[in-house]
Amino acid sequence: MTFAKKALTLGTAAALGAGTLASAAALAQATINGAGATFPAPFYQSAFASLASSGVKVNYQSVGSGAGVRQFLAGTVDFAATDEPIKPADAAKVSRGVIQFPTVGGTIAVAYNKADCPNLRLTQKQLVDIFLGTIKTWDALKCGKGPITVAHRSDGSGTTFAFTNSLSAFSPEWKSKVGEGKSVSWPVGVGGKGNEGVAGVISNTPGAIGYLNQAFVKGKIRAAALQNRSGAFVKPNLTSGAAALNNIKLNTMLAGEDANPGGAASYPISTLTWILAYQKGNGAKAPSIQKAMEYLLGPAQSKADDLGYVPLKGVILTNARKAVDKIGK
Repeated sequence: MTFAKKALTLGTAAALGAGTLASAAALAQATINGAGATFPAPFYQSAFASLASSGVKVNYQSVGSGAGVRQFLAGTVDFAATDEPIKPADAAKVSRGVIQFPTVGGTIAVAYNKADCPNLRLTQKQLVDIFLGTIKTWDALKCGKGPITVAHRSDGSGTTFAFTNSLSAFSPEWKSKVGEGKSVSWPVGVGGKGNEGVAGVISNTPGAIGYLNQAFVKGKIRAAALQNRSGAFVKPNLTSGAAALNNIKLNTMLAGEDANPGGAASYPISTLTWILAYQKGNGAKAPSIQKAMEYLLGPAQSKADDLGYVPLKGVILTNARKAVDKIGK
């Protein structure tokens, strides 16, 4: 082989190698990893599946808000999802800076499986008493007969935080005896991991009652009408969720809550769910992360209602989109 031909061959190989490395880099740039809340998982998974055709692949693991935040603090994911805003003390630990923004709203249904109780209506006191173990039978609710099996989350969960936060707002007794948090010491009940796990317990246990994102109410599972602060009995849906979320005022970190919103049309256990992203240190993945989050706050919102969620609107949506713009390299 002549020197010229050898040089050409080596040059071609080098070019091909560079092209392969460039392709690998592009693939890495377009693949991002997230973990966290199970509450919005159906919404995220549907959105990210639709986004894949644009070249951005998102691997989202619904491991619960608590686990997602821990992975975010450890820096082992590109973003996390949580149903409870990050605590200021935890945010201060993140040297790369925290970008937090809501992505969608939702209602936490009081979900049950009882064929002879098609239209369960609960006061706030009755709901608290069920989860305290004071009300033990369906007979006491005058809606069918037999024992009540309470189902709750077994893992650290933002859904649990939102649910127990509302129970604390409904009842001083609950607040003093149990309180609110991602994990609490449940007085009674059977645990399930994730919304999926609780749905499984309820679906497979006639006479069971628990709490779930509205999106998981299907098949044998029904949603109870829950009395709100105005005294009206309301079921979880787009209208009642939107009415409740309109009462939430967000702070500078776009965090906020109303554990027992006013208004005759409001469903009393309604919440936002948030994404946690890094402000810096994202490197070549930054454009892909931004694109994925822009999709959640753009085209995906039109599908939120069909999936059992409440789409963001108005100032909340505008401020969330501004936050995404701050995600940098």
